[in-house]
Amino acid sequence: MRLFLAEDDEILADALKTGLARSGFEVEHCADGAEAERRLVNGDHAAAILDIGLPTVDGLTVLRRVRILKPTLPILLLTALDGLDNRVSGLDAGADDYLTKPFEFVELEARLRAVLRRSHLLPPSAQQLGPLRLDRAAQRVWCDETPLDLSARELAVLDVLISQRDRVVTKEQIAGEFGSTGGEVGTNAVEVYVHRLRKKLEPYNVGIRTVRGLGYLLEVDAD
Repeated sequence: MRLFLAEDDEILADALKTGLARSGFEVEHCADGAEAERRLVNGDHAAAILDIGLPTVDGLTVLRRVRILKPTLPILLLTALDGLDNRVSGLDAGADDYLTKPFEFVELEARLRAVLRRSHLLPPSAQQLGPLRLDRAAQRVWCDETPLDLSARELAVLDVLISQRDRVVTKEQIAGEFGSTGGEVGTNAVEVYVHRLRKKLEPYNVGIRTVRGLGYLLEVDAD
């Protein structure tokens, strides 16, 4: 899936490109507002991550102009301005969501997944690990082609874990994902949902390993 990133901070841009590539995205990047506008208008991107503080043309102006020509393009706005008025201005200009710097990469991924889900652009194939397959659009899960009966919370836990495959996911990150979808869930409740999900996955040699003091890791038993 092809994303567009407009960010003039080279260190941050490189980190985002590396992280998004590991998550399976193809990233096109530029550091100039006028160039970003030209590429977004003429290009074919699944979504855009747009920094406000761009040179030549600021990110809000780019956002307003692109939104006129591409009203359905999912756009996540990055801003170093933490005031309520600034956030409202970004949303009113046409952003689907915003993220205030500094931020954790896992939160950017979660918000990106959310805007892609809302636009129905996130492909089911992005959520596959061994025999485990998650179709976000249908909100269904299969193991070895057998459908699994998961609650909405269990499915949300699995969504976070499979999206962060090969990485340890903390309870706080999982609870934060719940929060971003409209519900407040504490870390103790996360333990309960992880326990239930683990029992349903075990028969298919898919495990959720607890990494003491850190969090959880989704893995497939090669045997």
